[in-house]
Amino acid sequence: MSEQNVPTHAADTMAYQVATDIRALRAFVSAGALARGLSDEGAELLTLAVSELATNTLQHTTGGGWVRLWAEPGQLICDVVDHGPTRAFGRSMPATDSVRGRGLAIVEQICDEVAVLTSPGETVVRIRLSL
Repeated sequence: MSEQNVPTHAADTMAYQVATDIRALRAFVSAGALARGLSDEGAELLTLAVSELATNTLQHTTGGGWVRLWAEPGQLICDVVDHGPTRAFGRSMPATDSVRGRGLAIVEQICDEVAVLTSPGETVVRIRLSL
């Protein structure tokens, strides 16, 4: 990954490989967000966003992924990293009768910023919430 993609502050990291890891991942994200000053509501939103992204990773890629979480002045940043293809953001919410396809749209709606960073063999979805 290029230098611009690496956190400039100390980051906590947790890997996930199977669906049963998602519960621990949610607890990790929530605790880390609260410890860095995100509000209870913000921590819930971040936890939901990371859960959606991690579930997407497990459903559409192999090898699992990992999450990096850190704070910079005024914002909490979280990377969800895997070896899957680049995600296409900017989609509208699917119809109410759709069975799938809401995860990425939810992430975009509840986060202050969503960016996709790629390098050979790695995709990072970086989400930011204001502290």
